[in-house]
Amino acid sequence: MFTKEYVWSEKQVFAQCHSSTLVELENGDLMCSWFGGSREGHDDVGIYWARRSGGSWGKVTLAAKIAPVAHWNTVLFRDAAGTVFLFFRVGKSIKQWKTYVRRSQDGGKNWSEPEELVPGDDSGGRGPVKNKPIMLSGGTIAAPASREVSGWYAFVDLSRDGGKTWERSGFVPEVKAMIKGKEDKVGVIQPTLWESAPGKVHMLLRSNAGQIYRSDSGDGGHTWGTMYPTGLVHNNSGIDLVKLADGTLVLAHNPTTYWRNKLILSVSRDNGFTWELLQVLEDKPENVPENEYSYPSVILLQNGSLAVSYTFERRTIAIAKVTL
Repeated sequence: MFTKEYVWSEKQVFAQCHSSTLVELENGDLMCSWFGGSREGHDDVGIYWARRSGGSWGKVTLAAKIAPVAHWNTVLFRDAAGTVFLFFRVGKSIKQWKTYVRRSQDGGKNWSEPEELVPGDDSGGRGPVKNKPIMLSGGTIAAPASREVSGWYAFVDLSRDGGKTWERSGFVPEVKAMIKGKEDKVGVIQPTLWESAPGKVHMLLRSNAGQIYRSDSGDGGHTWGTMYPTGLVHNNSGIDLVKLADGTLVLAHNPTTYWRNKLILSVSRDNGFTWELLQVLEDKPENVPENEYSYPSVILLQNGSLAVSYTFERRTIAIAKVTL
């Protein structure tokens, strides 16, 4: 069963909104966050959120605006101890952004003041860049990260103390491929992670090479193997993945070469080596800029179903629920 709703639909709250994130709270409520303002990258853009409780979405409210510059990608995450994290980026440009975090110990009712995730960091952002962290089998938090300074590079930030401090992994090794008719370095950002067995961590990657790429780690995410193409057609837009209890993987992505007009869920039952269609979420005509359905965030709910948030034409955030 597939259903769809919107965080708000009665009127357009923002000129543009984008890059949503989703978390289920312990009591079953959903919380969604995104950035919104006049246009992506403009100084008035801030971080907003809303909560779904009692069957409907509540009021859209400002979650963070800590400086008069653009705010960017936001990530919600609830750890095994019940702490809810809101990560977000702040900076005049992507190359200059830094990562900030707020925390809640009471299911999202009260929040700490924003603080820099890695104080003094000037490397182009730390922690989760778009997609949610995962808890590894040993209790380490693994945050899918990347930087966009002098190229695109992916890595993972690891925390063994509940998100207080972070250790950066090595970058995913570079490769070259034919890109737009010539051999060039494959740029990868915005990983999404899963663990298949203790110490065996994997990532799928947004790339500029027309395919989703993959890299694997055998040491708990500290070092990463050479990336390789998956064969999944890719339009250089955000992706996200979740692992089900039986090991099945569900990937939310745009299976298109350029436009963001189609958004689907694909499923893999062999640890991400082959994929088949699970559900079409959006499928509108291409070559229409307004038909943008992108930057999905997919989570597994406590009742065993899936919830996916995504940008809906930059006008609102859509929430799809899929009963497996």
